[in-house]
Amino acid sequence: MPSTLPPLVRFANFEVDLRAGELRKEGSKVRLQEQPFALLAALLESAGEVVTREELRKRLWSEDTFVDFDHRLAVAVSKLRDALRDSAEKPLFIETVGRRGYRFVGNLGPTDSLVDSKGAVGETPLPSAKSLAKGELPKVAALGSIRLRTGRLIFLFSVGLAVLLVLGLIVLPKFVRMRSGKGQPVTPRSLAILPLHNSGGDSRSDFLGFSLADVLITKLAYVSSLSVRPSAAIEKYRGTAIDLQKVAADLNVDSILTGSFIRDGDNLRITYQIVDAKSEKILGQGVIDLKYDNLLTVQDKVSSQVISELQLSLSPLEAERLKSEDAVKPLAYEYFLQGLDFHGQHKFPLAIKMLERSTEIDPDYAPAWAYLGASYTSDAAFELGGREQYRRAQAAYERALAIRPNLLDAQMFLANLLVDTGKVEQAVPLLRDALRTNGNSAAAHWELGYAYRFAGMLNESVAECERARQLGLVKANGSVLNTYLYLGEYQRFLESLPPDDSSFTLFYRGFGEFHEKNFDQASKDFDRAYEDPTLYSGIGKALSDSIHQRKAEGLGLLNGLERQIRERGVGDPEATYKIAEAYAVLGDKISACRALRTSVESGFFSYPYLSRDPLLNDLRSEPGFDEILQKARQRHEAFKRAFFK
Repeated sequence: MPSTLPPLVRFANFEVDLRAGELRKEGSKVRLQEQPFALLAALLESAGEVVTREELRKRLWSEDTFVDFDHRLAVAVSKLRDALRDSAEKPLFIETVGRRGYRFVGNLGPTDSLVDSKGAVGETPLPSAKSLAKGELPKVAALGSIRLRTGRLIFLFSVGLAVLLVLGLIVLPKFVRMRSGKGQPVTPRSLAILPLHNSGGDSRSDFLGFSLADVLITKLAYVSSLSVRPSAAIEKYRGTAIDLQKVAADLNVDSILTGSFIRDGDNLRITYQIVDAKSEKILGQGVIDLKYDNLLTVQDKVSSQVISELQLSLSPLEAERLKSEDAVKPLAYEYFLQGLDFHGQHKFPLAIKMLERSTEIDPDYAPAWAYLGASYTSDAAFELGGREQYRRAQAAYERALAIRPNLLDAQMFLANLLVDTGKVEQAVPLLRDALRTNGNSAAAHWELGYAYRFAGMLNESVAECERARQLGLVKANGSVLNTYLYLGEYQRFLESLPPDDSSFTLFYRGFGEFHEKNFDQASKDFDRAYEDPTLYSGIGKALSDSIHQRKAEGLGLLNGLERQIRERGVGDPEATYKIAEAYAVLGDKISACRALRTSVESGFFSYPYLSRDPLLNDLRSEPGFDEILQKARQRHEAFKRAFFK
């Protein structure tokens, strides 16, 4: 059923932006995860009426949710109330109605209408986060009437991106040109390109802030004489006030590009600054007002101008890769940018919807296929999507590489999939080849370190991951340097964790504290992580149960996770290894050996770790353990011979 809500819903001092999937209080973004936000949207749509628990289950969760529905709903309601500063006892907004369900009881304020004074429907927006979560997509026929307007809008976005690229790079030649004399290159100054700030009142354009920065970063990644921080490192700065000194310290850069944009009808204004982070001196700035004009010819012109202005001596491969972007239909490009934004927020199901739409409209745009595959892969692992999502991901990567054989993102994403599905030996040559021509790619170094970790090349893994962090993958969301844990350097592992409180990071923080035998804090972090039930937080909850002597509960949870992994064909043998560790801690040696064997046979053969892992000590005298250890050793040594002669 299509949403009956307008794009912006206001109540009290809150604003709900269904397009961006955001809750704001007095103009500032309030952190709210995807399921609590979808719950809020469902309650707002039936404001004043009871929405039953069964209806919420059908609308917001699948039939085979891998954890208890009652628990997930209670967690979502609790998080929503926390975000709204509401209470169950004296509700201002969310009322519990007996055992029936919930009701929104706040007063709705003025909203933005899609109907003008003559009753005509105005500009059709992109789908809301809620409607996407329910699987709804706009029909092509419904979009046909706005193609011309959307095309002009995308042209403007493309022009804005292109001009920003020129402006950003024109002031950088001093950092990258060759000195006369010995002909040695000047060490380039490191650069962070932060998400653009939307200074206008049209929140429907918010997604451009991150996605335009992401596209610009991807473009510059092919220039070997520049060191540009990756998108994962700058995502946390979206919608926040910028403290230059703090950003510079966090990202280890000495120059920062910041910018903002305002959309006003058929006009787009971009304001930019490039700042020396140490002195806060402005190195370059300007304001550009653009009109719609000459859609797809802009990229060719801009590429030529960039090369000329920078006076770069490019290798033939760099020159080839800096040519104009693939031609893409305007509406497909808009969906691509929206998908990039959702992917950056780790809202993978929503990213999939947008990117699938992009590839339907224009099946020949390689970057859309690459990011669609990445979203499928993440959904397969973190949301237990399993083998079907892995199959779709591999098909998407192959399609991207068939269109553009050297597309860096597709190479890295495919390598990650190969590692997760037990094909480490196929991933390493792909990553090494990518690094030969993109040596400054932090993400490629990180992926290679990830592959080495699975194969037990622990020192080599640390070297690659630390190189990635030097290049800007500094404590980015999801960058967990597990190898320190596997080397027994627990304190260093804890210090390397990202500073966020995501479920993933909280699990690993608890895991490090568990190894340090700081069990009280470990249990607290495991339990906080499980407020967002996932594969990893479920393992953490089982370990928390072991701390509190709740053996039956912990084993029941692990059995359910293991069954889901087996039935759905989820990859990530490293996660299965952690299930084996949790079984061992809880005293179920038979199940621990079974999970351990599955992990090794599925591609996690980190023999040096397995041979000394303290959590497996109680298994070492078990029948079959030596056989598992030998399998890991044989594949580890074969890998070492093949890649480290």
